[in-house]
Amino acid sequence: MGDAGLQIGESFIGEGANAAHINTVLGHRDGPAGTAWASALASPSQGHVPFVAVLRPSLPVKPLTLFVTKAAPASDEHGLLIWGPAQAGVAAGVADALADGVITAEQADSHVVIAAVWVNPSADDADAVYEHNRTATRTALGNGVDRLPATEDVLAARDAPTNPFYTPTPRG
Repeated sequence: MGDAGLQIGESFIGEGANAAHINTVLGHRDGPAGTAWASALASPSQGHVPFVAVLRPSLPVKPLTLFVTKAAPASDEHGLLIWGPAQAGVAAGVADALADGVITAEQADSHVVIAAVWVNPSADDADAVYEHNRTATRTALGNGVDRLPATEDVLAARDAPTNPFYTPTPRG
């Protein structure tokens, strides 16, 4: 299903503070994705410390996945949601993509994933954070493989953009 090119995906799952917004990059270790993966791991910044996503301690998911936070931990509780259920959800979502054939068995050892992950500082339900991040990661990887969204969908939505934080006043 996958190909050798750089695949970029996006997915937003859930509502409210426990929703997940994931951006993924899947590509060969020897290409730009591998370079970005290694550079990000070696270059943490204040509040943003990329780390390898694991299914359990000492069992990283394959392809090796770099978890990159979009928001610095705002509190101890927020940090626990990032390191705990969000990380577990991302790892499980990558494993789901591998099990479903979105990522091939060959790519499990030749490719890397970068997952940019948003966990709202107001999140308060660990199980919802886990489920939403798992589904969003699997969906983003599938969207990358399928080169979604379709260009026609982007053009159709251009005059009415909306997101959970903004809905424009209708023009007219």
